[in-house]
Amino acid sequence: QVQLVESGGGLVQAGGSLRLSCAASGRTLSRYVMGWFRQAPGKERDLVATINRSGSNTYYGDSVKGRFSISRDNAKNTVYLQMNNLKPEDTAVYYCAAGSAIVLLRTTREYEYWGQGTQVTVSS
Repeated sequence: QVQLVESGGGLVQAGGSLRLSCAASGRTLSRYVMGWFRQAPGKERDLVATINRSGSNTYYGDSVKGRFSISRDNAKNTVYLQMNNLKPEDTAVYYCAAGSAIVLLRTTREYEYWGQGTQVTVSS
C-alpha cells in the first residue's frame, strides 16, 4: 500500500506560479511511475504529467506543455509539479497518483494509488 498526500495548492493570479508536492508513505516511491491529474467541476479527470521511476522520462498533456514541469526526489519519497504562467483554465483539483509499471502511464485506470487532491484556483 502507498499513501499519497498532496500539498501546495491555493489561489493565484493568472501568470503566477505554484509548486505542488506529493509525499508518499508506506512504500518507497522509486517502485512507481507517478502522475499528476486534474479535474475541473463537471469534467473528466485528465492527465497533466507523468514521470518514470528514475525521473529520466516525462510526458505532458498538450495544454500544459512548456508551462508545467514534473520532477521527483526518490530519496525524499516526493513528487513535484512546478506550474508556471498559470491560466484560469488551469483551475481544478489536482491529484497525485502512483502506478506499478516500467513505462509511462497516461490513463487513470492504469494507476493504483491516489491522493485526496489539492485545489488550485487561478483568478483572471
